[in-house]
Amino acid sequence: MRELVFSADDFGLTSSVNEAVEQACRLGRLRQASLMVAGPAAADAVARAKALPELNVGLHLVLVDGASCSGHAKLPHITEPDGKFAADQAALGVKFFFSPVARRELRAEIEAQFAAFAATGLELHHADAHKHFLLHPTIASMMIEVGRKYGLKRLRVPAEPPWIMKALGERVGFGDYALYAWTRLLRWQARGLEMPDQVFGIKWSGHMTGERIERLLPLLPPGRSEIYFHPATYRDATLVRLMPDYEHVAEFEALCSKV
Repeated sequence: MRELVFSADDFGLTSSVNEAVEQACRLGRLRQASLMVAGPAAADAVARAKALPELNVGLHLVLVDGASCSGHAKLPHITEPDGKFAADQAALGVKFFFSPVARRELRAEIEAQFAAFAATGLELHHADAHKHFLLHPTIASMMIEVGRKYGLKRLRVPAEPPWIMKALGERVGFGDYALYAWTRLLRWQARGLEMPDQVFGIKWSGHMTGERIERLLPLLPPGRSEIYFHPATYRDATLVRLMPDYEHVAEFEALCSKV
């Protein structure tokens, strides 16, 4: 059997993203979104979600290239002076692995983000991580442990089958197969939680257009597949700055189409 779930990331980042999530949900195309609890438009996202009982909302844990909940004073070793996490994911990953003080701050921030989600009053449907940073085993173990305290039942494992992407004409190399194999560790860490069998949107991140969905759907393997999007009704200044090459509007149109 095949089950397909469409999901939207970065809910709460900007009002244009929130508008896209709401409109796609009202059209019946979207039933799942991941909330950035420290995002500039998080309060607006929560208000919209509460008016959409059919929308399942989860935590989009941000530990790189985004705002923290706790601020720089509480996270001096892992955030910039403005309280945001740096965009250098590799450098942060090394710090989280080797620095005890960084790990203490990391755990505190993960706790703060789950607590902030709980404070919204929304039911925690799932969790995932910005830029799939939960593939870092230290982050994964803390995220899962803390998440269980807040009722976490579902986790996105970003396992995109490279052979399917190859069949779709994409260049696939050793790194793609290595990443897919690495997700087995996350599945082991998350045992007991519900997880999709495969996730699509990694190779085409920011470019999940209608044409690509049309080509992908016939090749979906058995099991539960999740396709995630970065939709927005328009490209505001924040989106242009953070994701200059993303096709937010095209992804929104694809999500709302009858494909």
